[in-house]
Amino acid sequence: MAGRNFTNGCILTESRVIKKIAEYIDEKENGDDVVLDVKGAWALPGFIDAHSHIGLFEEKKGKTGDSSNETTEPVTPYIKAIDAINPMDSAFHNAIKTGITSVMVGPGSSNVVGGQFAFIKTHGRCIDDMTVLEPAAMKIAFGENPKTNYGDNNQMPSSRMTIGAMLREELFEAKQYADGKKAALENGDSFEEDFRKECWLPVLNREIPLKAHVHRADDIQTAIRIAKLFGLDMTLDHCTEGHLIAEEIRRSDFPAIVGPSLAPRSKSETQYMEFKTAGILHKAGVRVAITTDHPVTLIQCLPLCAGIAAKEGLGVDEALKAITINPAEICKVSSRVGSLEAGKDADIAIFDGNPMEVFTNCLYTIIDGQLVYKAE
Repeated sequence: MAGRNFTNGCILTESRVIKKIAEYIDEKENGDDVVLDVKGAWALPGFIDAHSHIGLFEEKKGKTGDSSNETTEPVTPYIKAIDAINPMDSAFHNAIKTGITSVMVGPGSSNVVGGQFAFIKTHGRCIDDMTVLEPAAMKIAFGENPKTNYGDNNQMPSSRMTIGAMLREELFEAKQYADGKKAALENGDSFEEDFRKECWLPVLNREIPLKAHVHRADDIQTAIRIAKLFGLDMTLDHCTEGHLIAEEIRRSDFPAIVGPSLAPRSKSETQYMEFKTAGILHKAGVRVAITTDHPVTLIQCLPLCAGIAAKEGLGVDEALKAITINPAEICKVSSRVGSLEAGKDADIAIFDGNPMEVFTNCLYTIIDGQLVYKAE
């Protein structure tokens, strides 16, 4: 964790942020008049799931509640997750009572380019008020999902070669658009903006990363090849066979968002899925976060997944980082969340023990300085 660790300590919040952390804080400094005495408990940064479809693939609603994929066109960079995230999805409450205070949410993996992710808090009724960063990433996907979704309907892409070619073509055209716009603005010429290309500018300017759905080692390496070709930032999401090419991933300098490891090996791409992947990648020098890919694994299993990864080689401290500061840094929001530090958002989860142990209870969840969950 960033900052100091206190065996006995105090956290003072003011409005939406952390004001002070110290071994002792005089109650006279507390302007909010709310004191939680949790002596003996663990006070941690709110947990973060760096890859999910919460609110897009709603629980208990079947097909009606599924807005996670646009399956009629394989390249859709212009669609936004925030237009479909439903804060009323019951999974948000499950996240909150697990100590998960923020999530990266976006389209699924049916398309070569799926659209734009948003980084949001888990508490609220209005998605605009819950949003921390939007757009936060651009989803791209390799392998079986786009290949079968379109190939089985006699459409492109029907092969891995075509997935790579379609992505290169889209990025090539986006770069041409960006260069043309820049030249026109510098010369004082008129320029007609294209709605379907404007969305690429934050990616090309490296303000947000590509978010690559990759399971197999060959797909991971294709994603790296294309991102390097265009000089882009990228996260390797799922990274199921990452432990087989750990050194290549380290050299790429791209982080890995590993999971959902608590899920069936239901297709050939996941035949080598292991909880040891996170630990192997970390030891190779890769920054690692852990994800549930909710609803593939239910979001409330995030600390359990971290715990199994800890047992399988990641270690306790690194496993906690993999659901706090690491995803915050990977998602480019560490100035606000991911650790308990003065000036950051007051997102705090309090447990009666190690949260990665199955019998541990979340006692309180605080988001933006507001107590949003208290265990009965």
